[in-house]
Amino acid sequence: MSELYQKALLKLELDQVLELLAECAGSQEGKAACRNLRPNSDFEDVKLMLEQTTAASDLCTKKGNPGFSGVRDVSASLERADRGGSLQPKELLHIASVLRCARTIKGYVSEDDPATCLDAFFKALTPNKYLEDKIFGAILSEEEIADNASPALADIRRHLRIQAGKIRDSLQKIISSPAYSKYLREPIITIRQGRYVVPVKSECKNDVPGLVHDVSATGSTYFVEPMSAVNANNALRELEIKEKKEIERILAELSSETAAHRENIDLNFRMLVELDVIFAKAKLAYRMRAWAPIMNDQGRVDLRKARHPLIDPKTVVPISVRLGTDFDSMIITGPNTGGKTVTLKTIGLLTLMAECGLHIPAGDGSELSTFDAILADIGDEQSIAQSLSTFSSHMRTIVDVVAECDDRTLVLFDELGAGTDPAEGAALATAIIEFCRKMGSRVVATTHYAELKLYAMRTKGVINASCEFDVETLRPTYKLLIGIPGKSNAFAISRKLGLSEEILKEADDLVDKSDKDFEDVLSQLEAQRQQMETARREAERLKAETAKIKQQSEEYSAQLQKEKDKAMESARREAQKIIDDAVGPLIEHKIPHICEVDRRKAIKMTLDMLQYNDILVLCGKGHEDYQVLNGITVYLDEHEIVAKFMDKYNKGK
Repeated sequence: MSELYQKALLKLELDQVLELLAECAGSQEGKAACRNLRPNSDFEDVKLMLEQTTAASDLCTKKGNPGFSGVRDVSASLERADRGGSLQPKELLHIASVLRCARTIKGYVSEDDPATCLDAFFKALTPNKYLEDKIFGAILSEEEIADNASPALADIRRHLRIQAGKIRDSLQKIISSPAYSKYLREPIITIRQGRYVVPVKSECKNDVPGLVHDVSATGSTYFVEPMSAVNANNALRELEIKEKKEIERILAELSSETAAHRENIDLNFRMLVELDVIFAKAKLAYRMRAWAPIMNDQGRVDLRKARHPLIDPKTVVPISVRLGTDFDSMIITGPNTGGKTVTLKTIGLLTLMAECGLHIPAGDGSELSTFDAILADIGDEQSIAQSLSTFSSHMRTIVDVVAECDDRTLVLFDELGAGTDPAEGAALATAIIEFCRKMGSRVVATTHYAELKLYAMRTKGVINASCEFDVETLRPTYKLLIGIPGKSNAFAISRKLGLSEEILKEADDLVDKSDKDFEDVLSQLEAQRQQMETARREAERLKAETAKIKQQSEEYSAQLQKEKDKAMESARREAQKIIDDAVGPLIEHKIPHICEVDRRKAIKMTLDMLQYNDILVLCGKGHEDYQVLNGITVYLDEHEIVAKFMDKYNKGK
């Protein structure tokens, strides 16, 4: 990685994103690995890293976040143990912690889980519960070894407790004795230099036979070991030496067993750090609402609703930008603080994030390419110490850019050609962009020069873009408009701010006619764009409104049908009850009868059955002139039906 590329990483603020990533890691080693990530230009490697991040994200969603807090850097300890050295309790605890973490993380997935690209990491973990339990069982803390670390240690400590008890009992008799109590500063037993002593008044130090081990800061108290306790203290000291040697033996034994499993433990450590970083990427993706981009190695960029990850999500304005398909270079114009530099940084930073295996805060379907280098001239690098002007500072960087750019390079220029004569600056900017294009680079440049707008309009493979500015509010909207060059708003802004028309007219007269014509064209384009945007919004509104009305209509129809079905079912039940009530007595008394629901059929059937002098009586319907059959309303007039049938009957006779 060249020095210029490294500078670009700083300008594009990749380090700040990696710091956010480090916050998501569970271990200090994982955090350090996150901060040390660098972009990878290999297409297949980048695809794999993004797939790993996606797999980790899916696992977190299903199983929760795994814990990596137990991961410690044990490589130096393993090296020393391998050479026969004896490790300290702290080092052994760290090794046991790595083993425990390996066992826990390996259990994070099961054989029933679907296969993922992370399986190799989990399978590489080799827990050693025997060694893990042995270390944790023997070492209680960095300063304390357990009694049961060995039978010998347990026995030694048992004798230590007994011997210490004997000494305290012996000294207790002394401090309780009236013959000695008058010589003591306090009736207590204390320890100095590992031996049990009593505090004696300085003026009485010769009255208590024994060995002086210490004197108080004021000199008023002597700490004396009575002669009666010397032998007992000596025996206690011998036990303490035995204890120390046994502890050293235990630590040496544990160190030797650790050395025997050095390779597996070291592999566990490296795999755990790798997994910690991968799952940190997944956590960051969740926090940023980020997704995996589609990757290519052909220089194509298609960002959809991309957001700069370091800008407050509540205020950031998403941009959509493409490059490398029908055009390979883009000229962005617009007002200061309008979002041009942010656009450059968003393109560069999101590309770097993807090359680090990070998901990007952009819409689904966004596409990015791998590049061997991203070269950026962004920001004012003026150096007072070197007496360099802004133009000179930028030009020095640009010299390095044109020396390194090729067909695997993304080049980002901010305010290209600024800081010098406008005519010369515009000419230089055009020539620099053309050179980079001839080398095959993808180029995005911001500028204020109208000449570059014309260059983009006239040159195949180069397109204009602009950052929208609201003249009414005198504020940028931060929206990127591709295909439309930025219009100079100097006159409009000045008029809005209250500059007199006389001055504005004189200024207008001084502007070159060609420049006026160009600005008029831009004004027309902008007006057309706004009209199209208004029409598009209106169309979307009408579409949404139509869809809403359609939905409401469907819901209303469904509700009507539901109510209709309900009413029909109620009517059917009611009708059936009426029939049952009417027919029930006939059935009970075995009276012959015919039941016909259709009244038209019933009338015809009855008329056909009539004999001479019979009387037909129609009952039940009253004034109603319709009947509902199978959900269909049938209109009928019983008088009319009877009349038609009687007419046919009479004609037939």
